[in-house]
Amino acid sequence: MFEGLKVLLLGEGFRMRLPFFYFRPMTRLSVNINKIALLRNARGSDIPNVLQFAHDCERFGAQGITVHPRPDERHITRKDVYELKKTVTTEFNIEGYPTEDFLRMVADVRPEQCTLVPDEPGQLTSDHGWDTIKHQSFLKEVIAQLHLHKIRVSLFIDPQNNLIEAAKTAGADRVEFYTGPYAHDFSKDKQAAIKDFVSAAEFCNEIGIGINAGHDLNLDNLKFFKQHVPGLLEVSIGHALVRDCLYFGLENTIQLYLRQLE
Repeated sequence: MFEGLKVLLLGEGFRMRLPFFYFRPMTRLSVNINKIALLRNARGSDIPNVLQFAHDCERFGAQGITVHPRPDERHITRKDVYELKKTVTTEFNIEGYPTEDFLRMVADVRPEQCTLVPDEPGQLTSDHGWDTIKHQSFLKEVIAQLHLHKIRVSLFIDPQNNLIEAAKTAGADRVEFYTGPYAHDFSKDKQAAIKDFVSAAEFCNEIGIGINAGHDLNLDNLKFFKQHVPGLLEVSIGHALVRDCLYFGLENTIQLYLRQLE
């Protein structure tokens, strides 16, 4: 609804363009449950149960569940992905590098959203975005394949206008800003940390591509990010949220994060 340039209708046939800061869509919280699977796998059992955790996240107000199954299955497994599709009642988002095996799984499961990341197979965590110019042909082919299954596609990306424009050209519906640098610099100079993301978000709104964000967002830096990035549709948060659960409990933690997004 809020993706792209917005126009206010004031009576029949009259249109007035509004500044970007006017548009503050509801920002959805998608909980990345990889860390719960990692904890479960440490003991080779089914405790904690990832299906129950996902259900409870939704019950306490989360508007989406995110998983990032990696080839070594060190946390979320293929089995988890198929089982979660049967139980998730909000938006299901599957992240990953688009290997043939990954794309077959996504086509089978058909989540609401697939977020493509440029990770190497053994990479510890996602720490950079796509070079959408260099990989334009590859991404265009993959995105078209996912669109055949009516799956919304988001590309993990750094906040640079030329990369965003290339993502749009490749057919992406959204981009997910890699917010690691913002989180790293936030305590030093929050205005400098947010500057590139504000500019990139304004460009996204101009060309009509949706905005997600994720990586190291937490209770300290999330509210400021939400307040300054126009058109932010969704944040995906896992590591920090699971950490906060240890102190505040899951229900309280979900509510704390939702308040930051108001």
